[in-house]
Amino acid sequence: MEAFAIVGVLALLTMVLVGMWVPNVAGDKTASPLRELSALTRKQVLLTLAIGAIGSGGLFSVFSYVKPTLTELAQMPVSWIPVVLALFGLGMIIGNVVGGRLADRGLEKTIRMVLIWSVLVLSAFVFTAHYAFAGSLNVMLVGTMVALASVLQIRLMDVAGDAQTMAAALNHSAFNLANALGAWLGGVTISAGLGWQSTGWVGAILAMLGLLIHGIAVRDARRKSITFAHESA
Repeated sequence: MEAFAIVGVLALLTMVLVGMWVPNVAGDKTASPLRELSALTRKQVLLTLAIGAIGSGGLFSVFSYVKPTLTELAQMPVSWIPVVLALFGLGMIIGNVVGGRLADRGLEKTIRMVLIWSVLVLSAFVFTAHYAFAGSLNVMLVGTMVALASVLQIRLMDVAGDAQTMAAALNHSAFNLANALGAWLGGVTISAGLGWQSTGWVGAILAMLGLLIHGIAVRDARRKSITFAHESA
C-alpha cells in the first residue's frame, strides 16, 4: 500500500514540475491521425525502432532475472537485492545524462558507442554474476544502457518528419518490445540449462544485432542524403 502511495506522490510532484518548467507550446492545428500514422511508412523510422526493440533487449534479459542470478550464483542474501536495484537505477540516471550530452556531439556516433558498450557490459556479466560485489557493479553498468532510449528518441524526431507525436510514442513501444524479447530469450536459455549467467550472452548478441541494424540505417541515410539536426560527427 505504501509503495502505491509513494508512486502517487511522485506522480503529483512530476505534474507540478512539468507545469513549472516545461514550456506551454500550442498544438499543431494541422495534425491528423493519418499524418501521424505516416511515420510507419518511413524506412528510417522503422529501422530506428528496430535498433531499440532489439538492441536494448539485453538490458531486460539481465534485469528480468537479476535476483535469482545473484542469489543462486553469487550466493547473495536476498536482503541485498534492493541495493542492487538501487545501483541499477543509479546507472540509468548516469546513462541518461551522459548519453544526452554525447548525442549533442554526434548522434550516430553515440548510438554506435552505446551499443558497443552494451556488448562489453553484457558479456562481462556472464563472468561477474558469480561474485556479489562485481556482479552488483555490473548491474549498475547494465543500467547505463538505458542511454540508448533517449538517444534513439532524438533520432526518431529527426527522421519522423511531420509525424513527431507518433514517433515519440513509438519509441516507448519499441522498448516495451525489447523488454518482452529480452526476458523471453533469457528465459529460453535458462530453461535450456545454459545457466542463469546465460542472460548476459543473450544480451550481448541482441546488442550486436542492434549494432548491425544501426549500420544498415546509417548506410541508408547516407544513400538518401538524410541529415540529422543533432549530428556533428
